[in-house]
Amino acid sequence: MYCRNCGNQVADQAIACVACGSAPLVGNRHCQFCGAETQPQAFVCVKCGVRLSNAPQVGRSQLVAGLLGIFLGGLGVHRFYLGYTAIGVAQLFVTLATCGLGAVWGFIEGILLLTGALNTDAEGKLLAP
Repeated sequence: MYCRNCGNQVADQAIACVACGSAPLVGNRHCQFCGAETQPQAFVCVKCGVRLSNAPQVGRSQLVAGLLGIFLGGLGVHRFYLGYTAIGVAQLFVTLATCGLGAVWGFIEGILLLTGALNTDAEGKLLAP
């Protein structure tokens, strides 16, 4: 944490800056490196360029997953890409067992991925836009 008044680094447990006595920056609206105020939804500090510690973890690309679902969804490629191997294998078997009609399942999921209705990968990370 950094002091709100003088900018000196202070311990996380501190209730006052040792140098000037003012309250340190608290909450998740400040950069942990330079102390600059940031937007709550920001991933990177605009002042110093450091990745913010409170930024959500972003996984794979939503666009890539959606396009894979639309064009190769019957083979489960989009599910393999997102880390859902069991569902990917199931989609592959359904498509083979139905002589290709099961590909509709992957096509629909591709549309859902592109619209944002499905937005996490197998690790629970949000998909990057």
